[in-house]
Amino acid sequence: MHKFNSDSVEIAFDDVGQGEPVLLIHGFASNGRVNWVDTGWVKTLLDGGFRVITMDNRGHGESEKLYNPDLYSAAEMAADARRLLDHLEIPRAHVMGYSMGARIAAFLTINHPSRVGAAIFAGLASRMITGVGGGAEIARGLEAASLLDVTDVSARAFRVFAEQTRGDLKALAACIKSSRVKITEEMLATIRVPVLVVVGEKDDVAGEIGPLLAAIPGATGVTLPKRNHMNAVGDKLYKEVVLRFLGAHLLGIDN
Repeated sequence: MHKFNSDSVEIAFDDVGQGEPVLLIHGFASNGRVNWVDTGWVKTLLDGGFRVITMDNRGHGESEKLYNPDLYSAAEMAADARRLLDHLEIPRAHVMGYSMGARIAAFLTINHPSRVGAAIFAGLASRMITGVGGGAEIARGLEAASLLDVTDVSARAFRVFAEQTRGDLKALAACIKSSRVKITEEMLATIRVPVLVVVGEKDDVAGEIGPLLAAIPGATGVTLPKRNHMNAVGDKLYKEVVLRFLGAHLLGIDN
């Protein structure tokens, strides 16, 4: 992966293909490879004629590990994404985020609206507004001496996933303490770019799709049958609807 300096934090990224740029922002405890390469997303978008940019969020993957929760606000991670676009000299890109990445993508869209052509928020719906909860338990599970010491079901699942992705457990614990800030309906109402919301039918983490669609002017949504938070990300229907959505909202530029 390539790396660049984002306001003194080293961020890892990949940039492949030609065409209109799509920036992909992964979820908590994941990384660009696990979330987007291993699930076939990069190939799908490349085959669709897009330029695909993936990044490892601060504290994740090959990006710099930080241990102060104050350095992990979703707004600051959105600023990392904006600085990456600056670094690549991309004036405007489509953006897609999954789970925590959807929250980051929403902050990017709200705080830097001129940089986003169209946005896809996936793996997070009403709980983008109400909050997901359980952050303290997950942090304790990540900080525990071993997996055997983690009894909370959700915290145990995140600990297992973090170990599978070879994440820095202390950095991830710092991240989860700060990154789940709520986004108000008033903030979402300021979005003026096309938005697609995608969630799994059985995704208990994301919440209901309706309230998020109601909060974002003109947003459209798709619910993936029989999919949960973990297996929705590579879903065939998810890829199909995103390609149609992006095809309907082309930027009219060729990078």
